[in-house]
Amino acid sequence: MRSETQNTVETIRKSLDLLAQRMDRETASYRLEEFNARVEDPTLWDDPESAQKLMRDRQALVDAMERYDGMSRDLSDNVELIEMGEAEGDAEVVAEAEAALANLSERAAAAEIEALLDGEADANDTFLEINSGAGGTESCDWAAMLARMYVRWAERKGYKVELQSESAGEEAGIKSAAYKISGHNAYGWLKSESGVHRLVRISPYDSAARRHTSFSSVWVYPVVDDNIEIEVNPSDIRLDTYRSSGAGGQHVNTTDSAVRITHIPTGIVVTSSEKSQHQNRDIAMKALKSRLYQMELDRRNADITAAHEAKGDAGWGNQIRSYVLQPYQMVKDLRTSVETSDTQGVLNGDLDRFMAATLALDVSGKSRAEATAED
Repeated sequence: MRSETQNTVETIRKSLDLLAQRMDRETASYRLEEFNARVEDPTLWDDPESAQKLMRDRQALVDAMERYDGMSRDLSDNVELIEMGEAEGDAEVVAEAEAALANLSERAAAAEIEALLDGEADANDTFLEINSGAGGTESCDWAAMLARMYVRWAERKGYKVELQSESAGEEAGIKSAAYKISGHNAYGWLKSESGVHRLVRISPYDSAARRHTSFSSVWVYPVVDDNIEIEVNPSDIRLDTYRSSGAGGQHVNTTDSAVRITHIPTGIVVTSSEKSQHQNRDIAMKALKSRLYQMELDRRNADITAAHEAKGDAGWGNQIRSYVLQPYQMVKDLRTSVETSDTQGVLNGDLDRFMAATLALDVSGKSRAEATAED
């Protein structure tokens, strides 16, 4: 077996070892038996919330076991094929098995990153807010590009995307937008995107075709589960209603149905303008509770993301990632140094490499995989 192939096999085995540790493979079969016994209990659905949680936990365990066992079989089968092909001098069989191992290595690496999504709220749905920063019209256009990028990313993942509110820019783009993104591990993946994003390009709005730098901020926080109680004192909030409009000023509502809630102690402002006033109030209140919950998570777990006030202004010195379209093509994450020249791929939602690299960091700067191996 070639040394390159041996290295690939070793990398896959390390990923599988981490997966086995994360799900405690030795006891997984016993835990599944316990889940199955509880599922057969006729009183299970007397408490729907507990039943749903149990079913989710059971399915997560089943998925983890099937993924681990399937990749383990693929590894064993392809190693055996290579050994047989080499023994019989069949280069075609060897080449096919090596290609399969290369694919398996990518799958195992992705599964390893998924295994790192074990934070308190990582599995939750998420809210995503985008706000234009320094740069005027350019910044509003950049905010719209970011919104499109994240919607494309979410669609690639098979997540459900709901627009909660949007404020159009005066000339182009958007001043702000808020989305709810629903799907397993939506928050866990997106939490690393909170921060300031910087764009460098030749401005399509500048008749002199000069290069401009624009900034927009992204803020991500988890949707709070119904079983997580967040107390909000009614005297701490201010509720305003206003007339909302769609993108570009179209479809103006005839009633003041949009809702804005301001949490006075923290200065948090949340809005919803897509449904009836009653629904918008419920949506905005859930968003506020999620923001307050996120602040508590930030205090307890500083390596997830900085609190909203700590992000800094959307301008120089606070960016987490740069997107350079001129004079050269490059997207670079300033926290992990991961970069690519495929700018269009990134703007079309190819973000996993950046998210994965950030997830793999712990507060000491080592990858969590390395930290686990040292434990």
